[in-house]
Amino acid sequence: MASAASALPEGRIFAIIPARAGSKGLPGKNIAQLAGKPLYRHSIDAALAAGITDIHVTTDMAEILQSQMPDGVTLHHRPEQLARDDTPMGAVLLDLLPKAGLSEGTLVLLQPTSPLRRPETIRQGLELFARSGASMVMSVSPAERSVLKWGLLDGQRFVPLVKPDYCFANRQSLPEVVRPNGALYVFDAGRFLAAGDYAVEAIHVLPIAEDEAQDIDTAADLARCSAILSNNGNTDA
Repeated sequence: MASAASALPEGRIFAIIPARAGSKGLPGKNIAQLAGKPLYRHSIDAALAAGITDIHVTTDMAEILQSQMPDGVTLHHRPEQLARDDTPMGAVLLDLLPKAGLSEGTLVLLQPTSPLRRPETIRQGLELFARSGASMVMSVSPAERSVLKWGLLDGQRFVPLVKPDYCFANRQSLPEVVRPNGALYVFDAGRFLAAGDYAVEAIHVLPIAEDEAQDIDTAADLARCSAILSNNGNTDA
């Protein structure tokens, strides 16, 4: 485990790990075994290795709620009405933060479905948030530029997603595009609660490597992550 607690920015920093039971693509996804431990533990261990000692898991899964946790990890039983397929993460946080006494500080949101996220990435995200004045820092991956040519349908009318000129441009001339990969979000808890939503006006991005950005939604995704860990010689990530 990296001894990096002293490298973290000043002020209260805490991690939230959401682990809902329902998953259609891979039932029991958040407790599926990867490299000898359940999926959600990879995010806990990454946060601890990054130097975060205040970690909160919000879950409706009995298997997690009944498990012994490392020091610094607090379990919160998520209400049934906030554990549905269509429940947005914002609603979960708006309920959890005041109840758990987490109304102030820097919030690091770590999805269990990104188990290959590295501790140093968490530290880099926190450092970027502290020095940049960003409203949020999120991890991103490169995306195909041709998405800028896409549009929405308004009846039979094509409505460009971005600029009409992009629809007819050569792909090589289009600007670089990135996509959020879900591995890391860093933002201010108090600001979030005051606004009742994420502050998106000044999002800064943290590009991460493709193997680290893997997201698990199916059994094939889980197998791919297992292969990456094996190829990297890391079977206890």
